[in-house]
Amino acid sequence: MTEHRSPADHYPQRIVCLTEEPTEVLYALGEEHRIVGISGFTVRPARARKEKPKVSAFTSAKIDEILKLQPDFVIGFSDIQADIARELIKAGVEVWISNHRSVDGILAYIRRLGAMVGASVKAEAYARQAERHIAQVQAAAAQFKRRPRVYFEEWDEPLITGIRWVAELVRIAGGDDVFPQMAGESLARQRILADPHEVVAQAPDIIFGSWCGKRFRPERVAARPGWEAMPAVRHGDLYEIKSPIILQPGPAALLDGLEAMHQVIAQWVARQDG
Repeated sequence: MTEHRSPADHYPQRIVCLTEEPTEVLYALGEEHRIVGISGFTVRPARARKEKPKVSAFTSAKIDEILKLQPDFVIGFSDIQADIARELIKAGVEVWISNHRSVDGILAYIRRLGAMVGASVKAEAYARQAERHIAQVQAAAAQFKRRPRVYFEEWDEPLITGIRWVAELVRIAGGDDVFPQMAGESLARQRILADPHEVVAQAPDIIFGSWCGKRFRPERVAARPGWEAMPAVRHGDLYEIKSPIILQPGPAALLDGLEAMHQVIAQWVARQDG
């Protein structure tokens, strides 16, 4: 179905994306021509890095470079980008800072962003595609006779557990997050484990690691004092989930991130049944 737009197209024409998820969504909707600048951390889609200038990190941005692009709309994420947003607002730029942190929030984000660029029909179709994938994985996981206990590590120094959408996706994939009480904390500092032995006490069957900005090192995790007692370490069930497909609150987490965790969990369940 085609979108109904006026010839003038009164929606934003020059968008700067301060994080990866709006870039990924706009490309998926065929609206990438509106993007004039992206985050330097963007890896999805790969072509965006070649086609668009990189003008921001996560906690900092090249304000002068952004203003030179003459954006009519800037999209960011969370209170962490409040200072960037403030500077741009002072310069007269319209800014949208989203703050979604759940699976439902990601789906709503896709729909809202689509509506903001006049692509609501395409955004609805894209969101429903993600919902179908989630439902398929959930249905497959419902057939598991056992559910593994899962520890998701977002950072190693200090230990930081997974954020809300990650914990929700672990459950959808067929596992049980061992720190559900911490997943609801939006800030990373609120999800720090003061004592590494808290993980040992939870006896996870599977450890997922996604250290944003650096490669997960399972051998280092396994060598932590006392961790050899955990089932996950004893049986070598430590796996990296690449941060671009799980730590961004966008489509990648609902599609590739969920699928990656589900495959690992399904293999673990098959071994138990065998």
